[in-house]
This record gives sequence, C-alpha cells and structure tokens, in this order.
Amino acid sequence: MTNEQKKRGGWQPGTSGNPRGRKPGTGKVAKLRAEIEKEVPALVKVLLQRALAGDVGAARLLLERTIAPLKASEVAAPVSLPDGSLTDQGRAVLGAAGAGTLTPGQAAQLLAGLGALAKLIETDELARRIAALEEKQSGGGTP
Repeated sequence: MTNEQKKRGGWQPGTSGNPRGRKPGTGKVAKLRAEIEKEVPALVKVLLQRALAGDVGAARLLLERTIAPLKASEVAAPVSLPDGSLTDQGRAVLGAAGAGTLTPGQAAQLLAGLGALAKLIETDELARRIAALEEKQSGGGTP
C-alpha cells in the first residue's frame, strides 16, 4: 500500500488487494467437501446396508443418485386421417384415442398440430384476401 493509499484509508474503490483472487480449493466449502469426500465410500456402504435392510429413504437416495431416471417413451402409431376438413381429421384423432389406437398424449399432440395447421391456413387465406383487395384498389378498380 502506498502512502497516498494510507492517507485515504485503504484501497481505491473497485481495486482489490488481491487481484488474482483466492486460490481454488482454499475456501471453507471446498475444505468441507474434501473432508466429506474421504468418507464417501463408507457413507455409500452404510446407505446400501440400510437400503437392503428395507430403508426406503436410503434406497431412494442411492437410486436417484446413481441411476438416470427412465424417460417416458411412446411407440409411433400410424393414423389414417381423412382428406376432408380439419374438423373431420380432429374427429378421426379423437376416435383413434377412444379406440386405444393412440395414447392420450399422442392424440393431444396431433390435435395441437391440427390447430397450428388451421392457424397457418387462416394466415395464408388472409394474406391472399389482402393481396386481392390491394390489387383491386391499385389496379384501377373503379367503383
């Protein structure tokens, strides 16, 4: 610390007395982790013994920390949708779900897809109508 810094009472704001920072692994948490790490094999052994003896909490802890959870998976189910309206196609999806051909999740996804398709069709139709109105307006369409 320079004499100027001593007169002002320390370091300038924003200036650290240790620009490199603390060395990794020297903090309280790091030391605690290092101590616990030494005992992990014994802890796992005790948990395993308790789990085998019927302790559900110990079994759950071991399984949650060592085995990745299973993800739900659905088998692809082909569905024949009619060529008619989106309403007809939606009815076909609901019929397939009711008959057990589709899972409720698959039916919901298909219905959401049909809903998105309906919005796209609506947007295309509106764009077509606007283009026709603009053409009529600018193309010399006199009343």
